[in-house]
Amino acid sequence: MNRLMLVTGLALALCACGEKPSTVVASTDDALATITQQGIHAHLEYLASDALEGRLTGEPGFDLAAKYVAEQFAAIGLEPGGTEGWYQSVPLQSYLIDTAAASLVLHRDGGDVALTYRDDFTISGDKVREQTQVRGELVYVGYGVHAPQYGYSDYEGIDLAGKIAVFFGGAPAALPSEIRAHYASSKVKARELVARGAVGVVSVMTRHSEQSYPWERIAKSAGTKPGMTWVTLSGEANDYFAEIQATVILSPDAARSLFAGTPIDFDAARDAREASSVASVPLGVKASLATRTTIERLESPNVIGILRGTDPELRDEYVVYSAHLDHVGRGVEVDGDDLYNGMYDNALGTAIMIESARALAAAPPRRSILFIALTGEEKGLLGSDYFAHYPTVPSDSIVANVNIDMPLFLFPLADIIAFGAENSSLGPVAAAAASAEGLVLTPDPVPIENIFVRSDQYSFVKKGIPAIYLDPGPTSTDDSIDGAAITTAFRRTHYHQPSDDLSQPIDWDSAVRFTRANTRIGWSIANDDARPSWNEGNFFGEMFAPK
Repeated sequence: MNRLMLVTGLALALCACGEKPSTVVASTDDALATITQQGIHAHLEYLASDALEGRLTGEPGFDLAAKYVAEQFAAIGLEPGGTEGWYQSVPLQSYLIDTAAASLVLHRDGGDVALTYRDDFTISGDKVREQTQVRGELVYVGYGVHAPQYGYSDYEGIDLAGKIAVFFGGAPAALPSEIRAHYASSKVKARELVARGAVGVVSVMTRHSEQSYPWERIAKSAGTKPGMTWVTLSGEANDYFAEIQATVILSPDAARSLFAGTPIDFDAARDAREASSVASVPLGVKASLATRTTIERLESPNVIGILRGTDPELRDEYVVYSAHLDHVGRGVEVDGDDLYNGMYDNALGTAIMIESARALAAAPPRRSILFIALTGEEKGLLGSDYFAHYPTVPSDSIVANVNIDMPLFLFPLADIIAFGAENSSLGPVAAAAASAEGLVLTPDPVPIENIFVRSDQYSFVKKGIPAIYLDPGPTSTDDSIDGAAITTAFRRTHYHQPSDDLSQPIDWDSAVRFTRANTRIGWSIANDDARPSWNEGNFFGEMFAPK
């Protein structure tokens, strides 16, 4: 935390702080009226500014952003909710691949073929070991999904002991949307592979992923920034699968070459994947994978504020609002710009959370509310996962999580998505809040993106806490606007690019209505006599909730 002290002067010089703590007003309507374009925009101008250098986890720019959020929480009148005042320091371990030592060699009957880093493949650094090396037979296992309760498994009749698994990202379209996202999780797949004796992973790209995130983009950034994991209280890297010696991603061209001459060609494998058909088979090819990794320890804080509830019987229970504060820092230069400001992702989400906190503090509900600006989301949901494992309030006192991540306001908004809404009693709450702002709640429009497991609410779900991730929907109030096409174009062009900066347009009426809906959800949950509950027989409730 010393770095936070060092940057205080610059933060004070740059931020537009100085507001007095909020006073309680007569009604929620009065409190909602405090949510304005000007309020949100003031935070956004600072959090997405060049001065913060992309808010990379563990870097001074992130620490400046954390200091700013803590000052805003104080100005609102929240109480510090961390382990060190406003902060919960998250211990991290970074691991950066030595690209010169990264190696992938295919062994065929006709001879060995050495592939080229970035042109043909990328490979992850190891979280713990400085060097790894493995050789094994390649076995294609479709998606790498085992979901027998839904009548699907890519592993029937397949032996993976001592072998390297080859599979596509994602999960079968035949699975329900958010269950599909769960089985698409790399950690869920890794646990299954380890249980079956696999020693390595080769991931290949679907047609959809190739279109939405072209190989050229992957190759340019490969090996330029370290991966990260959080470190347990006993000093171990979290979610470390030591049995997996290396994890590779192949370019589409390299994958096509790999599958040539095997029992299934690459296009046939893609066809089977898209049809949710099982087509697993040993490829008759062996591979050698090798890595060298530089490993370092660091830390970065979650920023936590508490709004105390008014009900003596309920104030020791907590609704958690979350938004990740980090972005990806500096990176590959694009059109002369190497600074990735992350205006939409997720400076705007954090700004919205701050203004929701201001409104809620003006009319405090019965339960208490925790507001958390999270670190390390871009590195794998690290800050939220750490908090979920080591909460700063009793774990059984957390009743719900409401998360915001990269809300896009690119056109006049007609609907809202609440990922996770169908899993619990939070669904009707979100629908009512949306309706109060003239919006409609709509289901996940792009289940192939597996969004439910890709943001911080999933860390709470895995601890059995009902959670939703609130996001603008794809429909515009203007029938002449194709909102889905505009959203898709933004994600393909500006997501994790330097162009996601303050030059991007914002439909401010939509942003304000969205923020008001987000705030209404907090009041509803925190004022209800009953805690939120998982729906009867729900997959996530059955899997994760305490019995």
